[in-house]
Amino acid sequence: MTVARTWAVALTGVRGDLVEVEADLSPQTPEFSIIGLPDKALGEAGRRVRNACTNRGVDLPKRRLTVNLSPASLPKRGSAFDVAIAVAALATTGMMDAGRVADTVHIGELGLDGRLRPVPGVLPAVLAAQRAGRARVVVPAANAAEASLVDGVEVRAATCLAEVVRWHGGNSDAPDLTPVLAPESPATRDEDLDLADILGQPDAVDALIVAAAGGHHLLMSGPPGAGKTMLARRLPGILPDLDDGAALSVASVRSLSGEVVTHLSRTPPFESPHHGASAAALIGGGSGVVRPGAIARASEGVLFLDEGGEFPASVLDALRQPLESGVIQVHRSGVSATFPARFQLVVATNPCPCGQYGVPGGVCDCAPQAIRRYTRRLSGPLLDRIDLDLRLQRVSDARRSIAATAVTTRDARATVRCARERAARRWAETPWRRNADVPGAWLRGAAAPDPEVLRPLDTALRRGTLTLRGYDRLLRVAWTVADLAGHDRLHPDDVGRALFLRQGSVA
Repeated sequence: MTVARTWAVALTGVRGDLVEVEADLSPQTPEFSIIGLPDKALGEAGRRVRNACTNRGVDLPKRRLTVNLSPASLPKRGSAFDVAIAVAALATTGMMDAGRVADTVHIGELGLDGRLRPVPGVLPAVLAAQRAGRARVVVPAANAAEASLVDGVEVRAATCLAEVVRWHGGNSDAPDLTPVLAPESPATRDEDLDLADILGQPDAVDALIVAAAGGHHLLMSGPPGAGKTMLARRLPGILPDLDDGAALSVASVRSLSGEVVTHLSRTPPFESPHHGASAAALIGGGSGVVRPGAIARASEGVLFLDEGGEFPASVLDALRQPLESGVIQVHRSGVSATFPARFQLVVATNPCPCGQYGVPGGVCDCAPQAIRRYTRRLSGPLLDRIDLDLRLQRVSDARRSIAATAVTTRDARATVRCARERAARRWAETPWRRNADVPGAWLRGAAAPDPEVLRPLDTALRRGTLTLRGYDRLLRVAWTVADLAGHDRLHPDDVGRALFLRQGSVA
């Protein structure tokens, strides 16, 4: 009896678990069976592997082959196990270096002609291999760029199974595998969307800078044409560059979504789902393999809900849990996946279905009941999780001279970076770095300002116009205002500014 071993990776959301692929060759009736809780796609791998081996001139022996995927209790899904199964099966014949095979992680799907086809999720799979202490990975050539983004792992790219066999010491005339070098990331950002393009909305620009500096959620309400979408699309441009961990997290989610990842982008992502999107499109899901939704794809960046009043209430309420926890858990029959959800929420909505309610010179034909129903789409619990409530009016003067002293994206990003550095120094002895991440208990306890400074918030809390969650969020915004102003301690003016920025919820 001959047993060979190699490694593959099972993905559950962005988490990857190393799977030992064992192949056993026994002198019985020819058969190819796979055990270890495979799904249907993985259960069909035996046929793909046998045909791929035959068509590449590396025939499997006509004996009974049993492939075990361990740990057996871990669900395995998809076709990314094909290459590992083929290599383990061929290694049972002794035609390859057993030590090298057992020390290598193999990822990829096989075509019937032996080609290695790309698969989604290669980046999180290689990250899982790195965390497990594996130093060598073989991937399809089409996935080589994203696999090489992980430091400390030797990545080898193959176009066909014969190349993998030769690299492991087998008899094949295919070219040897060459190591893949990490690609260079772009050094500059796309500055096409400049904050200076916003005319006549200085308060809105200031609020956007506060949101960026503290990582706060923002609601913008106003008539069509007030500039809500323009403002939202410029928020990622003033956010600081992503660090290595955040950039890898963003790229991993993109890889799981099936996107082609060629480099680590340092620009925070921006997701803007249509208001007709379902809850599953926002949360994520799928049949068999769970794919990330808009919430996960916006992690470390901005999730923009344009026409927020048009979204179904059930879809909007799906945001409540990830806004608090920073993760989104997707439960489907037989599978549960967790994705990151550290995003900034920006919601833009009209004051009524026609958009003219309360607009100077506008004529609103909406019935009072229709207006109430429209505004109630944004539930109280969701509004309580939003830090800044901004009311916009249409610009009444379009002269370019208004923008003569406008804040540019580059200047705003520098201001935001300085404010975040100040916050990071203040919270240096804690696990948190952004004001938006600091728990309320800490803000009201160890970091509590003088009672005189908190008097306006205490008054609003006693009157019932502010919840305790809203109280904590206002404290976070006040600290961000203080950081932008260069204050080491909270001043009454900082709290007053925070109250003004949340005027729609506290007035």
